[in-house]
Amino acid sequence: MGTITDRGRGRGTALRAARTAAALALLASGALALGGGGPRDGGAAGAQVPLAAQRDQRDQQDQQDQAGRSGQAEPCDLYKSVPPSTEDGAAVKAIKARRSLVVGIDLNSYRWGSRNPNTGQLEGFDIDLARAIGTAIMGDPDKVVFKAVPTADRLKYIKEGRVDIIVRTMSITCERLAEIGFSRPYFTTSQRVLVPRTSPAKSLDEALNGTTACAATGSSALEELKTRPLKAIVPVENNLDCLVLMQLGKVDATMTDDGLAAGQAAQDQTVKVLDGDVRPGVMGVGMLKDSTDLAARVNQVINDYYARGAWRAAYDGWLKPYLLDDADRHWPTPR
Repeated sequence: MGTITDRGRGRGTALRAARTAAALALLASGALALGGGGPRDGGAAGAQVPLAAQRDQRDQQDQQDQAGRSGQAEPCDLYKSVPPSTEDGAAVKAIKARRSLVVGIDLNSYRWGSRNPNTGQLEGFDIDLARAIGTAIMGDPDKVVFKAVPTADRLKYIKEGRVDIIVRTMSITCERLAEIGFSRPYFTTSQRVLVPRTSPAKSLDEALNGTTACAATGSSALEELKTRPLKAIVPVENNLDCLVLMQLGKVDATMTDDGLAAGQAAQDQTVKVLDGDVRPGVMGVGMLKDSTDLAARVNQVINDYYARGAWRAAYDGWLKPYLLDDADRHWPTPR
């Protein structure tokens, strides 16, 4: 199912100006040493795509997707991954040989992955987990490099070898499992809707009926929006762009993961999260499909991180004040 993203220079310039006016963090790009600084760059937002025009694109994309998944008859197991291990295989040895683990992260999601404007340090729930994984595998935090990855390019960065792993609110889906590898899940999630506090919508269904809604390209939220009776869908490169467009009155609603929605509502008091959620799922650490030894190492770190209470401490510190749920609700337990 295809979408169109407008990456024109004029629109990108306008959004960068809007972010500054709204006092939001600039989108970041480039390699960032662990806890250190790095170049920043504005992202491009999407243009409104009339649904009638999208249907033709969807039909073509659906045919391609079906051809690529011709043998997939049963739903996949989102919880399935390789057994945890402390042993180094070929992938981990290659990473250690070049003396750096490159971790793809988000720098635009409050409480998950962002730069503290007062200290300049990277922080958030995913950042804490990324640090734990990197330090455990490399044995030295100075050998871990952070690279900002746009939502729309997560799979691309992994498959092209631009990053070794991605720790970036990335939902595990059957479609993604066909392209890349994942760790065991480390967080349960679902899709929620944000609207301006002035919106008359009282529920998710009301907010997505005959309106213009925004979601990040390549996200589970965007796939959900394509099933809704909307006036138009606005796909963007990063979730933060949706918040800016909503502030500017260009879109009526934003759909994103519940954790990101709570973070944006905490960041901007002019928006609210509506009742109702859809598409329950789990998040995992993404990597190359054939890097099974790396997946095993990451799985061991995640298990240890949870066992020693670090996962719960990170949840309580970064997310509980906004999600208002106990940590146990968000720790994935295989069914």
